[in-house]
Amino acid sequence: MTLEQLGYPPSLDPYRVENQLDQFEAGRIIEEHKERYLVATARGEYEAEITGHLRFSATGREDFPAVGDWVALSIHDPDFALIHAILPRTSVIKRQAVGRSGESQIIATNIDGAFLVQAVDRDFNINRLERYLTLCHESGVKPMIVLTKTDLAQPSRTGEILQEIKTRVRDVPVIAISNETREGYAALESLMVKGKTYCLLGSSGVGKSTLLNNLSGRTVMKTGAISESSQRGKHVTSHRELILLDNGAILIDNPGMREVGVADSSSGLETTFDHILSLARDCKFKDCSHTGETGCAVIKAVEQGDIDQASYENYLKMEREKAHYESTLAERRRKERQWGKMFKNYKKEIKKKDQ
Repeated sequence: MTLEQLGYPPSLDPYRVENQLDQFEAGRIIEEHKERYLVATARGEYEAEITGHLRFSATGREDFPAVGDWVALSIHDPDFALIHAILPRTSVIKRQAVGRSGESQIIATNIDGAFLVQAVDRDFNINRLERYLTLCHESGVKPMIVLTKTDLAQPSRTGEILQEIKTRVRDVPVIAISNETREGYAALESLMVKGKTYCLLGSSGVGKSTLLNNLSGRTVMKTGAISESSQRGKHVTSHRELILLDNGAILIDNPGMREVGVADSSSGLETTFDHILSLARDCKFKDCSHTGETGCAVIKAVEQGDIDQASYENYLKMEREKAHYESTLAERRRKERQWGKMFKNYKKEIKKKDQ
């Protein structure tokens, strides 16, 4: 396998030379297992860990490798390597870390396009879809909507969902497929370009693993049934993994996500809800929150039916989440600076005592 087949961009060559990283092997993270990684290189695949220096210099989780990353590594035996540096990323899809305020979690890096997968039989949720769109828009990744399990729903239901998407989502391709009959697969594969990297985003049980297996032509992911008690999908994919497809495209599967918290997503929200933000320019006050101010053009449009009520409420909810994330992030960084200053003063005192 060549680096080009793995999606290596020649634009990284000058950076490697300039930073004296060309002496190391270049590889791409294809699996991540609790800070142990599987890296694909032109020489083969290697289990790898990061160096102590890279670990010590990390200021947050985003400074650690993630699936999709290009890294500089040294190979020490036929099965093991050390990662010395992460090469510049072209894109990072991330969300708020579950249960950790002010922190983000990387979903995948160096992604060209994302397939937002929802099932038409029970999973479809337009509000969640807008969240996925916001993650993509913030990352500069092209979103594409994939509706699965059309064979399990009445055609009228699929038609209703397509109309709902058309009402609230603009300029995003939508493809309805059946993993059983392969209907819609030709249209889906036509969107995938050789050498480009794509990822699958969606909840558990929507058919992502089956879709990946069908696209790859082999069983690369286990699949599971819907829980009869909860009517929710079971978590089958437990880690992120990068797969090279027969058509030359590269696909990353992800564990199902029930929580899609937006992080630093100002531009993502602006793109997802551009119809709301365009009307906001006509509000009486420049700092209008669109929640009750006099002369709010957005509220007026909602009352007149020009903006979907549910979309408007989803926008406000995500704005509140973004504001909370930013405030907790600022507080966490303030405490980190205080701790750093205290540690620096402590070292000065120790140095004085030794003199």
